[in-house]
Parts: sequence; C-alpha cells; structure tokens
Amino acid sequence: MELYASTIHELQDKIRNGDVTSTDIVQSVFSRIDAVEEKVHAYITLMRQSALEEANIADQRIRAGEIKALTGIPIALKDIYCTQGVRTTCGSRILEHFVPPYDATVVVKLREAGAIFTGKTNMDEFAMGSSTETSYYGVTRNPWDLERIPGGSSGGSAAAVAADECIAALGSDTGGSIRQPAALCGVVGMKPTYGRVSRFGLVAFASSLDQIGPFTKDVEDCAILMNVIAGHDPRESTSVPVDVPDYRDYLNRGVDGWTVGIPREYFVGGIDPEVRAAVEQAIKTVEGLGAKCREISLPHTDYCVAVYYIIAPAEASSNLARYDGVKYGFRAAECRDLLDMYKKTRSAGFGAEVKRRIMLGTYALSSGYYDAYYKKASQVRGLIKRDFDEALKDCDVILTPTTTTPAFKVGEKMDDPIGMYLSDIFTISANLAGIPGISLPCGYSHKGLPIGMQFVAGHFEEGKLLQISSAYERHAQIEKRRPNL
Repeated sequence: MELYASTIHELQDKIRNGDVTSTDIVQSVFSRIDAVEEKVHAYITLMRQSALEEANIADQRIRAGEIKALTGIPIALKDIYCTQGVRTTCGSRILEHFVPPYDATVVVKLREAGAIFTGKTNMDEFAMGSSTETSYYGVTRNPWDLERIPGGSSGGSAAAVAADECIAALGSDTGGSIRQPAALCGVVGMKPTYGRVSRFGLVAFASSLDQIGPFTKDVEDCAILMNVIAGHDPRESTSVPVDVPDYRDYLNRGVDGWTVGIPREYFVGGIDPEVRAAVEQAIKTVEGLGAKCREISLPHTDYCVAVYYIIAPAEASSNLARYDGVKYGFRAAECRDLLDMYKKTRSAGFGAEVKRRIMLGTYALSSGYYDAYYKKASQVRGLIKRDFDEALKDCDVILTPTTTTPAFKVGEKMDDPIGMYLSDIFTISANLAGIPGISLPCGYSHKGLPIGMQFVAGHFEEGKLLQISSAYERHAQIEKRRPNL
C-alpha cells in the first residue's frame, strides 16, 4: 500500500520503527496530488515547498527521538483558518490576496504537535453552501464520481482525505459542513461541542454555530486529531475551560448495555431508499454490539431548517459587514465616492449565494422584523436544544442518517436554493443545540457512492461518539473500497 493511503496511526508506527521518514510520506502525498488534483480540485493553495522543508526538520527531530502526536504527518487545512504568511481566501474573490499576519489557534496546535501542512483546501464561499460549488476558485469534484459534488462547505477537505491527497484534514461545521461532506465522500468527520475547539483565527460565518473539526480515514485518527485541537483558549471568548480527556482511551471500549435513540422524525418520506436501508442495517449492527436501540421523538425537528436559515444569515450579515474594501481584501476600481466603493466592492467581491444570505440576514435583523424573525428563531432554537437535552437523559447517543441521499450531480441543485438548503436537514440540529456529532461510513449505493450515518451525544461527550463509532467500525461488515481515480 502506498504511504499516501495510510492512516495517521499506521504512519506513526512506521515512523517509530524507522521504516519510513517524514520526507518519504510528504513526497508520497504530493505524488498523489500531482496524479489526481487536476481531476478533483481539492485545494486552492498548495504548500509543497514549505511542506518538504518541514519534513526535513521533522526527520531531524525523529532521529533525535523527538516524536510528537503528529510528527511528520501531512494535514490539509480548510481555507477558512488564518495561516501566517499563507493566503486565506475563504473561497471568495474578496479575500483573493489576503495574507494573515498570524496563525489560528488550531494551526498553532497542529504545528506544535508536529503536523506538516499540504495546503489550503477549497470550500464554498465563506462556508455558505452544501456542495463546494460556490467557491470563486472553481468546483471540487467527488473522488468517487467526478460528475458529483463532494458536499460542502468543507468539500475540499473531505475530497482531499477521500482521494488520499493528504492523510487527514480539518474543516468547519456551521450546519453540517463537516459531517455532510464526510458522508458523501466516505470518510469520518466530527463536529465537536460548541466551545470544545477554539475558533480564534477561524474566519466567521455564523459565530454562534461555527465549530472546527477533523476529517479522517478512520475513527482512531479522529481521536488522535481531537487530542491535538481540543482545549480551552483564553483568546477565544466562547472557548470553554473543560478538561480534555485522552480520546484514544475510548476506542477499545464496548457499548454493551447502552441505549441508542432513533428519532422518528429523521426517518420520514424523502430519504433515498438505499440510504434508509444502509442506516437500518447499521442499527442492527449497533444492536449486535449489545446496545438497545429504541424510538425517540425530537418534536421540534421540523423547525430546524427554518430556524437555521434565519439565525445563520443574520449572523453572516453582521460578520461580513467588515469586507467593505477599506481595511483589507478586494477593492473595486473607479469609484465616485465612498458609498459607491462599498456598493461596487461588495457586488463584485461576493458571489451570488453570499449576497443572498447577507440580504436575508439583513432583512431579518432590520427594524420592525427583528422580533418576528431573529428573536422568534432564537426562542425556537431553545426548544430544539431542550428536545436533545430531554432525549439524552435516557439515551447514551442518538443515531440518524447524515444525509437524505448519496452525492448528487454537479449543477443539479444550483438553481434550487431550497433544495440545496435541505441537504443539511439531518445535521443542522446539532449546531443549533451546540452538541457534538460524528458521521462515518455505513455502506454504498448501487452506483458505488458512499452512504454515511450520524451519531450525536450530549455536550462535551465526544468520547462517547468515538467509543460507539469505533465499536461500530470494528464490527460492521462493510466492504473496504477506495475511489477509482
């Protein structure tokens, strides 16, 4: 097996045994990038030269016996984190030439753990989308079928992991933007509890919903990355000072005697029959592990999409007001005055989906409508959170499909915003409630497209998610396949 197809823990063993060097691994990954990137377009910016230089330094440290959690491991970063000296575009024209003067906290933590960065991955513009088609830098393709989308907004990171263009990657999840592309690309993706991972240096979309998390090739790698990126950050006001366990300790525990909730609202009409069948088979597998699966109700589920598409655009309209052509980023030329510059800069700098959400959000926050829309949505959000709190009193975790269908074709929903928004119908609720969720593969469609299932748990119970996901991964009879690129 080629090094680029390995997991983090497999490469860690090889490095410790002296079987490979970090330079070997990085060169293998970039050989894979050279072979498939033109087809997939997972990256906006590649960092080949710095990666090779860092690999050389890593090899010196390995020879000196200085091996950390991620020493020598190539990791890709969604192009929404600030990276000192490397441009951060957020998939937008308006930040095409923006080079941050500092690193995001997660970037600092990965560097300190010895990770080597392969580049910045493609994404829906400012994380607004479910297909990675709204990027100013072009469409990312699903490695399993190049005519299909990889999901979004973190589609570049998911595609890079699935196509072996990195060993693991980070994304961000505002309404499912890690879990949905993870499901559609056949990889593991986790959205941690809101406040578990610092958002300092993450370019904000919706500040009360955004959360950073990993994409990996298996559950153990997910635990390894969570050990590195989780933890309190005094620079970030929503970061919670809660102790971080060693997540690898949860991997070899069983779930005998657990109660797993199956929400009836998530198994209604509109789900692709193959998705339903795969998830129902996963439920049987979980029961075979000794867990009891029982039907539960999350009664306010029907309001999740409506609530999300009031709160998220409202927060986006506030966060994106800073991009005005004055302080940094793109500025339109030949403007008559300041107001004309604002209008031309934002009209030319933002894409259609971002402008749509800014207008929706500005309307929801405007005088006379705030109470009717944003305030009411916030109140219903509280009811959605309460649904989960009540359900998780009697359940260890909740199991649902991650998506309603396998990956759809490029362009299929670009003229149907509502249809696109419904792509995240099963993932949005965890963001609104602030709880953690994980998606992992549970089967394939008859066309060979990956299908994902989702576990969610209570606040700061990522360990439970890894525990049941690891048990499922070990025992599920799912054929191991790879994209045929």
